[in-house]
Amino acid sequence: MQETVIVLDFGAQYSQLIARRVREHNVYCEILPFSASLDKILLPGLKGIILSGGPASVYAKGAPRIDKKIFFTGVPVLGICYGMQLGALLLGGKVSSAPSREYGKTNLKVTDKTGLLKGLPNEMTVWMSHGDQVSRMSSDFKGIARTANSPYAAAYHKRLPFWGVQFHPEVTHTPLGKKVFKNFLYNICKCSGNWQMASYAKETIKKVREEVGNKKVICGLSGGIDSSVAAVLINKAIGKNLTCIFVDNGLLRQDEKEEVKNNIARHFKLKLIVVDAVQSFVTKLKGVTDPEKKRHIIGHEFISVFNQTAKKLGKVDYLVQGTLYPDVIESVSAWGGPTAKIKSHHNVGGLPKNMPFKLIEPLKYLFKDEVREIARVLGFPKRIINRQPFPGPGLGVRIVGEVTAERLAVLRKADAIVREEIEAYQSITRNPPPTGGLPINRVSPKRSGAGQLRLWQYFAVLLPISSVGVMGDERTYENTAVIRAVESTDGMTADWARLPYELVTTISSRITSEVRGINRVVFDITSKPPSTIEWE
Repeated sequence: MQETVIVLDFGAQYSQLIARRVREHNVYCEILPFSASLDKILLPGLKGIILSGGPASVYAKGAPRIDKKIFFTGVPVLGICYGMQLGALLLGGKVSSAPSREYGKTNLKVTDKTGLLKGLPNEMTVWMSHGDQVSRMSSDFKGIARTANSPYAAAYHKRLPFWGVQFHPEVTHTPLGKKVFKNFLYNICKCSGNWQMASYAKETIKKVREEVGNKKVICGLSGGIDSSVAAVLINKAIGKNLTCIFVDNGLLRQDEKEEVKNNIARHFKLKLIVVDAVQSFVTKLKGVTDPEKKRHIIGHEFISVFNQTAKKLGKVDYLVQGTLYPDVIESVSAWGGPTAKIKSHHNVGGLPKNMPFKLIEPLKYLFKDEVREIARVLGFPKRIINRQPFPGPGLGVRIVGEVTAERLAVLRKADAIVREEIEAYQSITRNPPPTGGLPINRVSPKRSGAGQLRLWQYFAVLLPISSVGVMGDERTYENTAVIRAVESTDGMTADWARLPYELVTTISSRITSEVRGINRVVFDITSKPPSTIEWE
């Protein structure tokens, strides 16, 4: 029987990070809305329940609540931030507005290394994000950690298996957060940790085979790791009944089409149809500057192209997409709850309501690193596994403002230069020449390891801003390009990459020299949050 931990989502932006931390310890985890009934939560194999954070105040009118009986089922419960406050309130404590709100890195003093905090140091750095706090706990609770402003930064119930922390162990800003989860999963929930990506892949293939049967399926294959893994999983399930469709929408990077045809479709022997839809996409985007509208237009046009192509194949019942967890959470709250909408992804919020296909999304509850692990299990070449993420709307969301054929051509050339130079630098740092070459220790070893760049994404953005320049003693008035490079592990949070000055200088010089239409290059030094990785 598969061991499972359930995360009850109270609207936190990073509930998915909790699930990811659990899975990193080889324990299967699912997220359910806070309003889920006990019979949907208490399924066979349930080992633990985690109550997520959330934006509400537990004492506010209409604040999300759970059935109090959940604490009396005998299943261990961990409350995080809002989850801790809710548990404390329901079990006889008091929650009130904190005299001093805590946001950011905070020093935690451990007063009792029992259970949840076993093996942790007396003091540690944690990440706080709250304006309320547990101001009083019932006599059934015991505090085990505190901060300067939170007398009960961590506590447990003496009779019931409930543990709570005011800080966020799921974020990377709590360096020892993984240890907290490990203690909860193995010391408290008594998990064995037998869940692996290989088993997830096998189960997915089995489920798809049972659901689809002999019906026909199409898959939008973009060439990215997400759609490629989704296509291969479905191909293993139904074989010849899958047809992959690659849409050349004019929003692709340089040489993208050739990469898909030669390195993915041929390698895995996928049935592939290439559709030239450049003109229709560019025409539909004419005059459109609002980023949300662009995403919706691109999403609708994709479905239109798929529909037209599918008609030539006979009756097609299903459409496969490589949707991931971050796509879902950034588009809209997965449960229609209080989570703030960040943006619509073309394969989530951008889809038309009346689609002619049923969706198959085999990766919908996975993170990027988990998808890459499945790719390894499936035997993907390293060059595909390590391929940087590329958004579904393509260059359409890397051109701020109107998308035109001319602006696409300019951005495509600039983007190719960014990728070429960074990848060349990475190659040199991995295999430095005997003499000469670029220095290999310009990037902090603590951040990137022995001078090598470990980047999540790196690309160029074209702005609708023209500025005065001088080229060949002549005045120019041309576009501005942005270099965007970030480090991340899952795309939910990211930090801007400290590229070496020599590398940035080379990129800037090449773009302004080789790309007609750009006379200024700037470097984006904003992390996520507060920004997103993509500009639109």
